[in-house]
Amino acid sequence: MLQGVTSGVTLAKRRIEMNRAAEAMKFLDAAAEAAGRAAALTARLLAFGRRQALDPRPIQLDELVNGLLDLIQRTVGPAIEVELRVLARGWPVLCDPNQLENALLNLVINARDAMAPNHGRLIIETAHLLLSEADTAAWEGANPGEYVRMTVTDTVTGMTPDVLAHAFEPFFTTKPDGQGTGLGLSQLYGFVRQSHGGVRLESTLGKGTSVHLYLPRCHDTPDASQAPTATGAMPAPTRRVPRLLLVDDEPVIRTFAAESLRELGYEVLEAGDGPQALRLLNTASGRLDLLVADVGLPGGLNGRQLADAAREMRPALPILLITGYAGDAIFGQGRLATGMEILG
Repeated sequence: MLQGVTSGVTLAKRRIEMNRAAEAMKFLDAAAEAAGRAAALTARLLAFGRRQALDPRPIQLDELVNGLLDLIQRTVGPAIEVELRVLARGWPVLCDPNQLENALLNLVINARDAMAPNHGRLIIETAHLLLSEADTAAWEGANPGEYVRMTVTDTVTGMTPDVLAHAFEPFFTTKPDGQGTGLGLSQLYGFVRQSHGGVRLESTLGKGTSVHLYLPRCHDTPDASQAPTATGAMPAPTRRVPRLLLVDDEPVIRTFAAESLRELGYEVLEAGDGPQALRLLNTASGRLDLLVADVGLPGGLNGRQLADAAREMRPALPILLITGYAGDAIFGQGRLATGMEILG
C-alpha cells in the first residue's frame, strides 16, 4: 500500500516537472486510493488492538437494531428471513453507536455469506444478564455486574472446532482470496473489549453459529446524556468569518489542516502543543468559535487535558478532538462533556 502511495506521488512529481501536469492526475488518484486502503487497514488493526478512538454514549439497543432493520433486510436479501427478539426499552449500554452499528452489520454480512446460497434465518436478540466474577474473568477490563447481551444467530452452516478456535485472530478467514480481509471478527472483538464487555462464539457444524456480544449496563438514560446544556451550547450563526484554534504538534499535518480550513473560509490560529494553545486561548482577543486539537500532544498536556482546561477558560467553547491513535488518553479523564466531539 505504501508502495502505491510513494510510486504515485513520485510519478506525479515527474510529470509536473516535465510540464505534463495533466498526466499527473491518474498517478495522484492511484496514490489516494492506496492511502485510503492503508487507512482502512490501520483502523481495523487499531480496533483489534483496542486503541481506536471511540465516542461512547448511552444508547438503547432496541432503537439501534430497529433503525437498521431495513438495511439488514436489504443486505441479506429476500431468501433469508430476519427475526428480531429485542427487548423493548431494555437497559441502556455505554458504547460508540457508530462502531456498534458497524459491528452488527459485519455480523449480518458474515451470516449472509455463511448461509448463501441456501435459505436460512437470521435472528437478532437481546437479553439482560447478571454476570459473576467467574463469568467475566477472561475479559480484561470487564467487571462483574449487569450486562446486556446481543446475539446474532444464523441457522445453516456452522463452524468446525478448528475454525471456531481461530475465528477472532487477525487475518484469519475461510473466504477465498480477495473476498475477505480476515479482520471483521477481530475488529468486533477489539471494539467490544475496549467497551469493557466481552464476546463469545457458539457454533455447531451444519446447524449454525451464534455470536454473543456482552456490553455493561449504563445507568444514564440516552436522552438525558445528550440533552443540550448552556455549557456546551453552540454559538448562534453569524455572518462574520468563523475563527478557530488548531492544535497539532506535526508541522506538516498542521499546515495541511490549516490550509484546508482556510479554503473553507475559516480564520485559523495555530499552536504546536497544549501550553502554547492555552497561551493563545488566554491572550487571543475576540471570540473563538471552535478548538480543534490532536489528542496526542507533547509538552505534558494531551488534547483531552487541553480540552478540559480550555473549558475552564471559555465554558461555551465547542471542541473537536482529532486522533488516529487514542489509547486511553481521551477517556482517562472521564466521558466527554456536551459540545465535545471526536473525529477519527
